[in-house]
Amino acid sequence: MRDRYPRSVLWLEIVGWTGSVLVVVSLMQARVWRFRVMNLVGSVIATAYNAVIEIWPFAAMNAAIALINVYWLWRLNRERGDAAVYAVVEVAPDDAYLHHVLAVHADDVARFRTVPVAADAAPAADELAFLVVRGDETVGVVLVRPAGDGSGVVVLDWVTPRFRDFTPGEFVYRHSDVFAAQGLDRLVVPTTPPNARAYLDRVGFRPLPDGSWERPVAA
Repeated sequence: MRDRYPRSVLWLEIVGWTGSVLVVVSLMQARVWRFRVMNLVGSVIATAYNAVIEIWPFAAMNAAIALINVYWLWRLNRERGDAAVYAVVEVAPDDAYLHHVLAVHADDVARFRTVPVAADAAPAADELAFLVVRGDETVGVVLVRPAGDGSGVVVLDWVTPRFRDFTPGEFVYRHSDVFAAQGLDRLVVPTTPPNARAYLDRVGFRPLPDGSWERPVAA
C-alpha cells in the first residue's frame, strides 16, 4: 500500500483537497472581504496543485481566478474610505425606509446598540439618523442622540454583515462632516458593544475611566 501511494503523493493530495475545500467554503461567506481572501488562497493552492500534476487547463483557470481576486481585494481596500464610493445620508428618525432597514435586521442591529432598548424600538424623535450607503446599497446605520454641550451619544453604529469587514463607520467618523454640521464637537459611546474595542480604537475613540469611549469631532 505504501509503495502504491507514496507519502509525497499523499501530501500532494492533501494540498489539492485543501485548496478545493477553501474555494467551496469561500462561497458560503456573507462577508465580501472574507470571501475574496479565502477564494484567493484556495485558488492559489489549486493553481499550484494542478501545475504540479500538469493539468494545465485547471491551473490556468485557477490562476485567472486568483488574479481576479487580487484585483478585487485591491479595489475594495482602495475604496474603503472613498467619498466617491461611500456616502452618509441624513434621514429623519421617523423615515419609513430607515424603519424598514432596522426592522429587517432587528436581531443583528440589537447586538450593536450601546443604549439598551427593545429590539424593535424605533429611533427617538430627538436622535440624528444617518444611512451609510455604497452606491444605491444601504450598508449601515448610525444613530446619535444629542446630549447638550456639543456632545452626541452614539446609540447605534451598525453595518450589514456583507460589508462588516470594511468598517464603513471609519469613513463616517474620519471623512464625513455630518456630525460637525449638526453642531457636535464630541461623540461618546457609553458602553462597548461585543468585540468592538479594536473597531472603536481604529476609528479614533479613546476609552475613559468610566468604561465609555470618547472621540472629538473635527470641524
